[in-house]
Amino acid sequence: MKQSLLAALDARGYTTLTPVQEAVTEPSLRGLDLLVSAQTGSGKTVGFGLAIAPTVLGEDERFGIAEAPLALVIAPTRELALQVKRELEWLYAGAGAVLASCVGGMDMRGERRALERGVHILVATPGRLCDHLRRGSVDLSAVRAVVLDEADEMLDLGFREDLETILEAAPTDRQTLLFSATVPRAIATLASEYQRDAQRISVQTTGGQHSDIDYRAVLVAEHDEENAITNLLRFHEAPNTIIFANTRAAVSRLVTRLSNRGFAVVALSGELSQGERSHALQAMRDGRARVCVATDVAARGIDLPNLDLVIHAELPMNEETLLHRSGRTGRAGRKGFSALIVPPRSRRKAERLLAAAKLRAEWEAAPSADAVRERDESRLLADPVWAEEATEAEARALEQLLAEREPAALALAVLRLWQGQRSAPEELLSVTPRERQAQSFGPSRWFRLSIGRDRNANPKWLMPKICDAGGVTRKEIGAIRIGDEETFVEIALEAVDHFLATLGPDREIAEEILLEATDGVPELPAPRPRTFAGKPGRPSDKPYGKPKERTFAKDRSYNDERPQGESDKPYGKKPYSRERNSSDEGTGERKFNRKPGGDDRAPRSFAKPRFADKDRPEKPYGGKSFGGQSYTDKPGGDGETRKPRSTAPGDRERPRGEAKYTPKRAKPGYGAPKGKQRNG
Repeated sequence: MKQSLLAALDARGYTTLTPVQEAVTEPSLRGLDLLVSAQTGSGKTVGFGLAIAPTVLGEDERFGIAEAPLALVIAPTRELALQVKRELEWLYAGAGAVLASCVGGMDMRGERRALERGVHILVATPGRLCDHLRRGSVDLSAVRAVVLDEADEMLDLGFREDLETILEAAPTDRQTLLFSATVPRAIATLASEYQRDAQRISVQTTGGQHSDIDYRAVLVAEHDEENAITNLLRFHEAPNTIIFANTRAAVSRLVTRLSNRGFAVVALSGELSQGERSHALQAMRDGRARVCVATDVAARGIDLPNLDLVIHAELPMNEETLLHRSGRTGRAGRKGFSALIVPPRSRRKAERLLAAAKLRAEWEAAPSADAVRERDESRLLADPVWAEEATEAEARALEQLLAEREPAALALAVLRLWQGQRSAPEELLSVTPRERQAQSFGPSRWFRLSIGRDRNANPKWLMPKICDAGGVTRKEIGAIRIGDEETFVEIALEAVDHFLATLGPDREIAEEILLEATDGVPELPAPRPRTFAGKPGRPSDKPYGKPKERTFAKDRSYNDERPQGESDKPYGKKPYSRERNSSDEGTGERKFNRKPGGDDRAPRSFAKPRFADKDRPEKPYGGKSFGGQSYTDKPGGDGETRKPRSTAPGDRERPRGEAKYTPKRAKPGYGAPKGKQRNG
């Protein structure tokens, strides 16, 4: 390793290299193409900076005069490119390297002037570098090493054509390094096309993926997510925190909400200009802001000092985004904390994301307001200010305060001043974890009803019957399990005595529906499998279909108390129902019941009688006129009449079936003979 690089590492406080840095700096791999897969936050930037040093410096310890770029580093986003540039600047400061960046959103004229002055190492994004190539403002003919950082992300963002353009513009004898968190098929294909016998390096840290990150799934009630985020920020009091949201609108809403509660917060999203994004990150680095609310544009390449907390205000779309979001903390050996805000509707999605990412998270409730206050008290007592000696000015002020106020009053003032500098915690709604939902009803007792599916029992019909007969409310009724011939109902234990006393000794819920107590928890019937319509009497084999029409039981005695409605019509035979007279069999005639007070006739909904062709009556069209023309029989026909064809004035008469002929008149100036004309 070059001495200038060793001195830079010592000045930075590096005592040992990370696994990925040790792997890429093996002497046997010097100058070779590498395909490296390593986790986010494993020190890849310093790793490839050390790996390309022998290639770009050669036998020298320092760079010569800056001309065309000797090394090219390509990153997917502006933030990552600028972060890489900052890392390489301190690493190659002792070697006299001149670095420049070409990223979107920056002034292209300034980048062009920097390239004209000369560059040793160029860091760029694919789109902007291709713009410089098309304009002829950058020359890649002297490039000795090319690094593709986060190559999988660049392919996902659609930069494949730009990468191919850049790699084809660079010399073929270069050293090419591909760094990626994963190596999918697209990355392997790109490596096979543009690398020469690349050495595959896969580095996995001990303890599993993101072993330095503590994952917590925070259960919150519906519409209480923002209050839970406030309590998380107050509970941890991290020096730097990133809150991730999925949309720009969500970022704006969270920034406004947190600003109103006294948090020093900045936003980071795609709608901001590059200058605004740079100012936001700089505010986080120098301590002017402690909370950054960002979209996934900041999920890669952001390396903030003392970033201890990552909050997922909205769950990411896939497990890769979850890993890259959380990878902003727990970097380079530091411990981190990643919290997923999970309302009840999103619990299944959170479980799938964690399982797909092969992560284990501890499920817990959000910190309550009391927990935040207790944490504040312990944090106040542990503040190092208590151990510091008082200065002369502070001693004089202390004597004056003790002379005028009691120690208890002074302590109360200190506590209030401490709390006044911080946002008050939020009172959160209670949430019940899913594994406790089955026991959330509390102590209860089970009863059996003498009705089941054979009499079309259903919870919507039984619930009001039980409430009315037993004098209980819906909240005092737990589960209702319906079997084929019986139904089990759960009643709250505190309401059982009143329930039985109201029912009386008969214990009759409704007519022919009796209730009896069970011993303990009965063996509940299994849920009835869902069937779909198919052939009559048999369920269909198809997974989907129109459900069968509900058939009611023949015995409807339990339904007698249902009102008949306002109509006085008896539920008997319909007045228009069809009947076939046995004496008229074979005549083809249909007879209908007589309408009360009327004559025999078919209702409107019935179709007209059908007749055979031989019995069909002749069409009564003869002698009728249509548009001033009368219908006549077809000459020589069978008596069938039809509408005559209209004839235009001047048309000659023609036999039926002959094509109509209309002479065409040539327009003036048209109709000259085709072909070559001869002169007189």
